[in-house]
Amino acid sequence: MPKRSAGLLIHRARAGILEFLLVHPGGPFWARKDEGAWSIPKGLIEENEDELAAARREAGEELGVAIDGDFEPVGSYRQPGGKIVIAWSVEADIDTDAIKSDMFTLEWPPRSGSMKEFPEVDRAGWFSLPEASLKILSGQRAILDDFMERRKAG
Repeated sequence: MPKRSAGLLIHRARAGILEFLLVHPGGPFWARKDEGAWSIPKGLIEENEDELAAARREAGEELGVAIDGDFEPVGSYRQPGGKIVIAWSVEADIDTDAIKSDMFTLEWPPRSGSMKEFPEVDRAGWFSLPEASLKILSGQRAILDDFMERRKAG
């Protein structure tokens, strides 16, 4: 069975422009990557955990704040590596300069025997739809598309 993650597509309107909050993964692999490297805040669903509860927990771990609001299901998306991402949208206004992410430990440099800590997320940003479409991982781009389709229909 493929691994499953849950996440939040956080959005806001500023001066009539819809913006999306995306996070940039921490650690050395992602340090020099930008376009196509950002993600919605998300993470693995624990065994027997409610999917929305997992999305809210993971967003809290990556942003350092609890996300509240009206959560709307967006969909379920198979990523290129096989993982399934289940997404909800929610309107919220987060100060991206104040995020505080959980840390993870990694052997770095590889095969050095030296363990180093890195933040799960090294930064977050607000992006318009065209910007977000460039920044987000290709496997998550459909989350933006589906959200916009539902918004137009509603």
